[in-house]
Amino acid sequence: MEQPDWPAEYAELTAADQRAPLPPAELERLAVAAFVLGHDDEVAAYRERAVEAHLAHGDTDAAIRSGFWLGFHLQQRGDLSRAAGWQARITRLVPEGNVELAGRLAMGEAALKMNSGDAAAALPLFEQSQRWATEPDAMVLAALGRGNCLSMLGRGAEALLALDEAMVHVTGGRIGPEVTGMAYCAVIALCLNMYDIRRAQEWTRALTGWCDSQPGLVPYRGACLVHRAQILQFRGAWAEAADAAEDACRRLSAGTVGSAWYRLAEVERQRGNFDAAEHAYQLAAGDGMDVQPGLARLRAAQGRFDVAIAGLERALAENPFSPNRPMLLAARVELAIECADRETARKAAAELNEFAPAESPYLQALAAYSEGAVRIACGDPQGAIPPLRRAWTLWQRLEMPYEGARTRRLVADACRQLGDTDAEQMELDGARAVFERLGADGDLTMADQSDGNGLSPRELEVLRLLATGATNRMMADRLFLSERTVARHVSNIFGKLDVSSRAAATAYAYQHGLTG
Repeated sequence: MEQPDWPAEYAELTAADQRAPLPPAELERLAVAAFVLGHDDEVAAYRERAVEAHLAHGDTDAAIRSGFWLGFHLQQRGDLSRAAGWQARITRLVPEGNVELAGRLAMGEAALKMNSGDAAAALPLFEQSQRWATEPDAMVLAALGRGNCLSMLGRGAEALLALDEAMVHVTGGRIGPEVTGMAYCAVIALCLNMYDIRRAQEWTRALTGWCDSQPGLVPYRGACLVHRAQILQFRGAWAEAADAAEDACRRLSAGTVGSAWYRLAEVERQRGNFDAAEHAYQLAAGDGMDVQPGLARLRAAQGRFDVAIAGLERALAENPFSPNRPMLLAARVELAIECADRETARKAAAELNEFAPAESPYLQALAAYSEGAVRIACGDPQGAIPPLRRAWTLWQRLEMPYEGARTRRLVADACRQLGDTDAEQMELDGARAVFERLGADGDLTMADQSDGNGLSPRELEVLRLLATGATNRMMADRLFLSERTVARHVSNIFGKLDVSSRAAATAYAYQHGLTG
């Protein structure tokens, strides 16, 4: 299907409308062109005029269809009250016995229920609409709604099948741009929620290709921008990810913008822009978004481990069935290791492994990485290398360079403990090259500091204070930590440096130039 020249169509129709009011069919074309070009504020006005014009011409069926698309647009923008009002109005217009139009009305009602959080009530209405649909766009919308409801109800495998059915029509090029863009974003969102990262990346590439084929298209809106930002972040395109997240922050309204601020915070944290990340986390939380585990990772990077752990423990206890639980567990493993709490690290890693089915390479990689980290912390560097190698291979397949580099840094640590300094150096060099390319300054610093001692930045701070003769209490006051956390750091330092006393650790610090 040949695509219209959207900028030319928009210019031609707006000019014609200024000379004389457009007929309803032309107003609908103008509404689509306005949508494609990102003039979202104009779309509803053109649709409203089209409804009234159809009614004035006595074409009730066309008015109902136009009113349906008006409600669809309003719901997509989060204007549920106006959408409900138009739904009520066009309901009164549907002639008895018209199954196709009744199906559209059922779909509008279902969407209102779904967007209000009542997926159980919305699901049978979408299924009814799907049975009655005769036009491709209605079939796709009903299948998308059904898939989203199934996902909300925890029936992920069925949801993917429903969306696959919808995408058959979408990829065939028979659907208009309003529905096509939404369909791509819906399937990408579901893949991300189910940790099917590879599939999400494939659909994102397909979406990009479709966008490139639409002259003048403003390709991403709202929640779709957040998903795009996440995929870009995974691929290591952090500047582009930040741009997409910032755009989403501008486009989304209160009550829905929290996910955009959280994604921006995650990108800034990885880039080492901690002040910007802190600000974005605060804005995400202000919009009702749970900012864990990202905020805990930021607090850990700031050395505030007690606060970080408290935040993670609260989130883990709050909802044991949260889809976000694997990410919370992965962060809990790392923080427990950092604080030398090996038993907690083991338990969190074991639970994470239960969330890692074979069909999810991402969760498999996350679990393997955590297992390797725990084995290193527990003095089993030889046993750590196989799961870490497996994790690195999976990160490579998923095109996730940052996670791959972090894994190589752990492999280097294991090789150092085994005395294989050649392998250690090669792994560190490989990790450094990726960190430098990504601009991951904090990770680059940690990779540099891993040479010869393997201490984290916080452990180096503790070691320097320890070398001055400071007690655990004095160090806790200086670093704004609890004495218990400082004691864990001291124990971790002893293990990494293979020393058994504060005097030996002090001697090591002076011998290796770590006191300055």
